[in-house]
Amino acid sequence: MTVSDIETEDSLFTEFDLPEQVLKGIDTAGFKRCTHIQSLALPLTTKGKDIAAQAQTGTGKTAAFLITIFDRLLKKGTSKGPGPRALIIAPTRELTVQICEEAKVLGGHTGLEVLPVFGGIDYIKQQKALAAGPDIVVATPGRLIDYMKQKVFRPKNISILVIDEADRLFDMGFVKDLRYILKQMPPYSRRQSMLFSATLGYAVMELAYNYMNNPQEVFAQREITVKGIDQVVYHVGNSVKMSLLLGLLKRETWESILVFSNTRTGVEMLAQKLRGNGFAAVGITGTVPQKKRLRIMQRFKAGEIKILVATDVASRGIHVEDIDIVMNYDVPQDPEDYVHRIGRTGRAGKTGKAITLACEKYVYFLEAVEELVEEKIPVKWADDDWYEKDVAKPPRPRRKRVPSRRSRPFASSTRGRKGSPRKKRQRPRRSKT
Repeated sequence: MTVSDIETEDSLFTEFDLPEQVLKGIDTAGFKRCTHIQSLALPLTTKGKDIAAQAQTGTGKTAAFLITIFDRLLKKGTSKGPGPRALIIAPTRELTVQICEEAKVLGGHTGLEVLPVFGGIDYIKQQKALAAGPDIVVATPGRLIDYMKQKVFRPKNISILVIDEADRLFDMGFVKDLRYILKQMPPYSRRQSMLFSATLGYAVMELAYNYMNNPQEVFAQREITVKGIDQVVYHVGNSVKMSLLLGLLKRETWESILVFSNTRTGVEMLAQKLRGNGFAAVGITGTVPQKKRLRIMQRFKAGEIKILVATDVASRGIHVEDIDIVMNYDVPQDPEDYVHRIGRTGRAGKTGKAITLACEKYVYFLEAVEELVEEKIPVKWADDDWYEKDVAKPPRPRRKRVPSRRSRPFASSTRGRKGSPRKKRQRPRRSKT
């Protein structure tokens, strides 16, 4: 059985038999009416049914499964035995943090404890928090399996499971990890399961049918993500692309902007160039240490950082309601990434703007993007006075590291203290007379 959003109009949260604590959390979050995916999913999930839902980032799917979790845990009461009662599996650390932050708002009146579990932070501290028995665990697969093998995380009392962004988990190579985790769960007849993915391909549905209890397929239309977003493309030469970016930053009206580059070196270059031209920009890539990445994300959400330059590793982990412009400095090579990128703006019913700079290197990927969003993105041409001079100083070339004497081969055995070769001491010859 499949459900399409064409069959369902947006509903009110009061139409569902939700506990008062959950309704208070929804009111605190400022939600008035259900989004399309919520209108489709909640009538099924609040009745305990399994679903496999196709929904894009920014459509409200996180709230859909969190509301379901809170509803089930409050109505079922406390479980017998230790361990968490709900598990949410997410592909990235940033998305894990995002889900936990939204859970704190929606579940602020429920008294249920939510714990994020992911790598890159204190192992022992996280282990103790997990052993204390939180109600809900939001985890990335790697660290979760580690705790499973250490017998710290015991999944026998899990009554509700969520797999978020399943397609991303597959792309990142977590298929075997997912299957291992699901095999440790209680049988699907004893738990409720929800799967969310940008696309419900064959591999994703195979996983759903093997480890879920007759899931109903739910499809939210792809146009939801780009609806309300003003999209525009500028065709520009690669040699003057930075100049046009600087000009657009001065011409456009914005308070918060997110700039995407396809590569890590591109992010580093853009952040350095923007700072050199008077724009306080910060770059974030997968190589940035986890604690630093979390601090950067918190500062960006708080408005302390106005321009964030990122690779696609951050495109699904940034949950900020007031991003005015998403700037695609490079056309993404994967058209799905375009949808996730521009989904960072125009959230929560607000309007947003997505600007793409198509140079001769990446313009060939634009056609696939337009096929995916099923529309021709409007093209604008920049006037000559839109280009601003790049006054940033070129980065200093890195000096080659000269190895120390100790690191040189045989240095300690063949050289003396001052670095000169050791000479055998010769005794003076005795005179025969």
